[in-house]
Amino acid sequence: MLATDTLLPHVEQYIRVSEALREALLNRVRVASYGKGQLLHDARHVCTRSDFIQRGLVRLYYLRDGEKVTESFSAEGEWVNSPNSFIKRVPDIYYLEALEPTHTLSLQVQDLGYLFDTFPEMERYARLSMGSVFGHLMDRITSLRFTSAKEKYAHFCDTHHDILPRLPLGMVASYLGITQETLSRIRAER
Repeated sequence: MLATDTLLPHVEQYIRVSEALREALLNRVRVASYGKGQLLHDARHVCTRSDFIQRGLVRLYYLRDGEKVTESFSAEGEWVNSPNSFIKRVPDIYYLEALEPTHTLSLQVQDLGYLFDTFPEMERYARLSMGSVFGHLMDRITSLRFTSAKEKYAHFCDTHHDILPRLPLGMVASYLGITQETLSRIRAER
């Protein structure tokens, strides 16, 4: 799968891509593939790149008392990285794991910086695309803080209906902050 098939159409949803930007972007992205269970990022290291998912499914998680706590899921057409580590250039708590065979296009942080510095429209792209990420994050916080387990699951089904069949229930329960038993009971009532 080519970058021109996935990444460029994604970017063009937000900005007009000039020929110079197209060339600069395509010259800097690198193809990467990960097997199911393979880490895209290990929390013990600084996150040096952002991956655009062409095909596959990734989860962001952290460890609490030896247990994996799922923070988010990302699939085709989304960027993934360990945000705090990527921005601040320090290790943090997050791991990125492929939940199925995953193919990405990677941009190193310095290449992204070059694109921002050279093409002001790339900053516009980042701002506009991050707006949707921020909106999703605010919805998640509201759901976690102010809704019942049943409402959390209903919200998850509404917002993640496209990837729900691909997710193990234990990871969904972890994401929702409920036990797998509670999730099974809620699903049985639906």
